[in-house]
Amino acid sequence: MRPHRTVSRILARTILLAALSLLSFAAAAYNQNRVATDANGQPIRISGSVVVIEPDIELSEVLAGGVTEPRKEWTETARRLYPAAVKERLATAGTPQLPDYLIPVDLPPESRLGQVLRLNEAVSMSILTYTLPGNQLATKKGKALDWSLGPGVEELRKATGADYALFTMVRDSYTSGGRKALRVAALLLLGGDIGGGTQVGVTTLVDLRTGQVVWFNFLARQTGDLRDQRGATATARHLLEGLPL
Repeated sequence: MRPHRTVSRILARTILLAALSLLSFAAAAYNQNRVATDANGQPIRISGSVVVIEPDIELSEVLAGGVTEPRKEWTETARRLYPAAVKERLATAGTPQLPDYLIPVDLPPESRLGQVLRLNEAVSMSILTYTLPGNQLATKKGKALDWSLGPGVEELRKATGADYALFTMVRDSYTSGGRKALRVAALLLLGGDIGGGTQVGVTTLVDLRTGQVVWFNFLARQTGDLRDQRGATATARHLLEGLPL
């Protein structure tokens, strides 16, 4: 497996905490997608080519004691299947695509391109944090989506030649046999669920001509499986829900 960039720990922790909070109230799943609007207040539609930025994906196993342990083989499979499922979805919609952009292993974080990627993480975290139920910013209320990465995205446009960039981060976990047994025991003896695996993801579509975030989606659910083609296709369908094709 080629070395892979990892999302900032702050963003990873933010989406995981958000997922746990939402799933405790929203049963098995939560999906929130937002689309930016144009000057006339109409939802923006994609007009141009799209490049899939190498997704940040990690799959783990929840052990009996609740500790989450990364699984390299599962992760390798997901990093291969998920982008293919996304490209198939875009192709079905007739969206022009450019070759996937693989982030250079040796890309310096302080480089202009590295800064753009880090800025996307920060903006994604802000959108997630301030658009959750009961936590909206007063300046953002009533607006579909109003965030931007600024003119610096021109660096990514130069590197890819695309008009839009699709960013994705997914963390997926699955319960081990021991954890499943403990969940059953807890339900029978304590009447409560000690929890198992979850699938959470954040994805954004950014206009590389303006820096505007034109679409955002946050997915949190207790089902889903990125370890096989069928599961990857289903996950791509959920994470791309509402994409303005």
